[in-house]
Amino acid sequence: MPRALVQTGMELEYDTFGSPDDPALLLIMGFTAQMTAWDEAFCTLLADGGRFVIRFDNRDCGLSTRLDGQEVDVPAVMAAAFADQEPPPVPYTLSDMAADAVGLLDHLGIDRAHVLGASMGGMIAQTVAIEHPARVRSLVSVMSQPGEPEVGQPTAEAAAALFAPPPTTRDEYIEAAPLWLTWASKKYRDVAKVKANAARDFDRSFYPEGSPRQLAAIYASGRRTEPLQRLDIPTLVIHGRDDTLITPGGGFRTAELIPGANLLFMADMGHDMPEQLWPVLVDAILSHTGHAA
Repeated sequence: MPRALVQTGMELEYDTFGSPDDPALLLIMGFTAQMTAWDEAFCTLLADGGRFVIRFDNRDCGLSTRLDGQEVDVPAVMAAAFADQEPPPVPYTLSDMAADAVGLLDHLGIDRAHVLGASMGGMIAQTVAIEHPARVRSLVSVMSQPGEPEVGQPTAEAAAALFAPPPTTRDEYIEAAPLWLTWASKKYRDVAKVKANAARDFDRSFYPEGSPRQLAAIYASGRRTEPLQRLDIPTLVIHGRDDTLITPGGGFRTAELIPGANLLFMADMGHDMPEQLWPVLVDAILSHTGHAA
């Protein structure tokens, strides 16, 4: 797969689907998730709908640049966020990750793109829209939230699964993977598939050291309340009723803040995008980006 050295100094692993003559659709994945979490078949459906689809590994994840050895006090950063205080220093913020995404567009010679982000990727996508509005044709924020610590917080069960100590071996990683089903779509849980995906991702890149820095970036970046209220970009917000990792209030609040945003609230969707829901999701994304263009 190709790599891009972007203006922030990061090397980003990426790949593309479809024709570069079609409108670009940049996909930004979430916390600790590699670009392979955007299923190839899902990307192909979007490309077949007339979009030039780009997916990439965020910094500190997958095959992109790793910031080895840079330590961060995550509990102190989170405590500051919940108290609305200035956070301690962090290696990077969501603004830096948004600049990575824009740098990838620069590398590809793309002036403007539709930007779709899931979970932390939704937060990054919102930040791209806020800080680089001239580069964004439309915004799609999926299972995310606006940086307000009082909305969209995980349930106790989901938080316990999220913060469980990471496994250290391949077998342990695969066997622990069903724990992630805690926040998955209840109707479509598939233990065999989640284990297969865990094996794929472990073999491609196992890098738990990056997760504290990404988590710190989320909480150190603060509220996006006011800048989201000033956005003038066509926006679609997608959230699932079964989401326990970023609970539905995060999606509702995001849609409430962004002027003119449309909200697609999915009855059988958790904190994932199961294949059974792709027809609805792909149709909504293509329709939204088509109208925005």
